Amino acid sequence: MMTENTVNDLLVQVKNLKMYFPVPGDNPFRNDYLRAVDDVTLDIYKGEVLGLVGESGCGKSTLGNTILHLLKPTAGTVEFEGQDLSTLSAGDMKSMRRKIQMIFQDPSASLNPRRTIGNALLEPFRIHKIGTPKEREDRINFLINRVGLSEYHLSRYPHELSGGQKQRVSIARALTLNPEIIVCDEAVSALDVSIQAQVIDLLEDLQKDFNLTYLFISHDLSVVYYISDRVAVMYLGKVIELGSKDSVFERTLHPYSKALISAIPKVDPDQVRERIILQGDLPSPVKPPSGCRFHVRCNQCMEICKEETPEFKEYETGHFVACHLYENR
Repeated sequence: MMTENTVNDLLVQVKNLKMYFPVPGDNPFRNDYLRAVDDVTLDIYKGEVLGLVGESGCGKSTLGNTILHLLKPTAGTVEFEGQDLSTLSAGDMKSMRRKIQMIFQDPSASLNPRRTIGNALLEPFRIHKIGTPKEREDRINFLINRVGLSEYHLSRYPHELSGGQKQRVSIARALTLNPEIIVCDEAVSALDVSIQAQVIDLLEDLQKDFNLTYLFISHDLSVVYYISDRVAVMYLGKVIELGSKDSVFERTLHPYSKALISAIPKVDPDQVRERIILQGDLPSPVKPPSGCRFHVRCNQCMEICKEETPEFKEYETGHFVACHLYENR
């Protein structure tokens, strides 16, 4: 895939990535498979924020985990700086993890309740055997202040902190080893709205200061629009639209993307947006519909949509869509 970015800026390249989970079926000798991620191809460029949106259950978090190789993909490849992660030995993958980090949705679950905040931040240095005790101490003091907390918090336990403070600790921990890319998996969805704004501003400042790249996973399109440079829309394991923030939000192509964007609340009461209500629930990823997976809920469904899977192709420069409505344009 090519965008206005150059190949030299390419940081992560995902090619035909699949992540299937076996599900026991009626036949004891054959498993069905839950197709959480099904043939996803996308690029992530240095210094950008790529937003990833879609309904709950569409495969966003699984895609993020598979890109980080926290899950071993069923098929396809993830290349980081041109290196296929699946070919790395355990030792090489351990070294690679210094460059790729994650901020989880629930900081309470991602922090060990038996360890102080200081110990939690020191752990990456111990694992990777980096720095002297003095260098480690200086680094965590710098990071805890940089995320808006104080050195006083280093002696506290997670249960003594608020949700926003714990997420700031998680951000500091992700920064300890100077990563190049951070996957933010619903990093602000568990926070109060006022705290969300503070954490988003913090993430933006850190991106500039540390030259970071983000894969920002969220179901909140307002947040994604605010922070992202490009946006990918997922539906039932597939990326169905991808482009710059402005092209996806203002020149929306896919009927599913249009329905999602129509649900964003308008601040100006005089602005009227037609609300598109999707019919039915998200189909099962174990037995997805034939053809276009969205056709059972689409108000523009054609016969070809029921039979043939649309090609994911570039409709305009940097703007990709998988929809039969645009195949002859």
